Amino acid sequence: MSVIILGIETSCDETSAAVVVDGRAIKSNVISSQVDIHSKFGGVVPEVASRKHLELINNVIQEALDQAGLNFADLNAVAVTYGPGLVGALLVGVAAAKSISFGLDIPLVGVNHLEGHVFANLLVEPDPGFPLICLVVSGGHTDLLLMHGPGQYKLLGATRDDAAGEAFDKVARVLGLGYPGGPLVDKLAETGDPHAITLPRSYLEKDSLDFSFSGLKTAVINYLHRAQQRGEAVNHADVAASFRQAVVDVLVDKTLVAAKRHDTQTIMLAGGVAANKLLREQLSARAIDNSLRLINPPLVLCTDNAAMIACAAYYKYRRGDFAPLSLNAVPGLPLGQDRY
Repeated sequence: MSVIILGIETSCDETSAAVVVDGRAIKSNVISSQVDIHSKFGGVVPEVASRKHLELINNVIQEALDQAGLNFADLNAVAVTYGPGLVGALLVGVAAAKSISFGLDIPLVGVNHLEGHVFANLLVEPDPGFPLICLVVSGGHTDLLLMHGPGQYKLLGATRDDAAGEAFDKVARVLGLGYPGGPLVDKLAETGDPHAITLPRSYLEKDSLDFSFSGLKTAVINYLHRAQQRGEAVNHADVAASFRQAVVDVLVDKTLVAAKRHDTQTIMLAGGVAANKLLREQLSARAIDNSLRLINPPLVLCTDNAAMIACAAYYKYRRGDFAPLSLNAVPGLPLGQDRY
């Protein structure tokens, strides 16, 4: 018998609902973005995001059901992101999911947002071949995971300061590109020379799989300030390309080291920065060179969406891992540590 799960995602500035069958078949994946609203502020304003989620959530859920050709009565479970993320935004999704669970008397499944990004890959390839290495790269997180199976994670490395996506946003801001920074830097970098400016690559201590992009961000800011003080013209495309190359070099190198160290044959890419063109290209090329299998999600599943939440929930549903109706938002929720 098929398992039909309604997923809800409201961790930041996308209001999303999706219907996924058996953890793989996406019947609908509705995403309402607030980018235009927050772009005028240069970043996400938490209170504005929360109020917009409240305005949109019911219609987005209904649209997801309509597109799937289903009714509430057809659902076997409802899943929701309960962390990490903006607490006010998370609470909107959690409250909606709890109401549906209570009203329909169906299981409630709480999903870690980062775990959702990981499981976006299983919507593409449900049998990725475990164990594997997964690089999770987003605005607030840069993590290397060793996965022995669904829900079985070992954290090998994490960001010590600025995550890769955060560094992209900050560099976009000093370049005057606006919000969201990552895609804008990526687009500008396509017209620049990645070797025009010498920028640092931080690999930290020998054998460390942690990440640090704060120094790189500061190097870009200092380069721009020095040029301004000297009255020198700056090629912003070269700055963007050189910065992007420095970030990608570290991400790819450490992912390949992790795969070799743990003797895995598969690597996965997940998170919003997984949409970065250069990262996808260079990780793919290096994977081929090292006889590794690379799995990455299509672009629509890289950014925040509810289909990935419903997919992750399917595996928890099969384990009987349900959340109580006392489920609350946990803005700093670590991966692999459910806090019901």
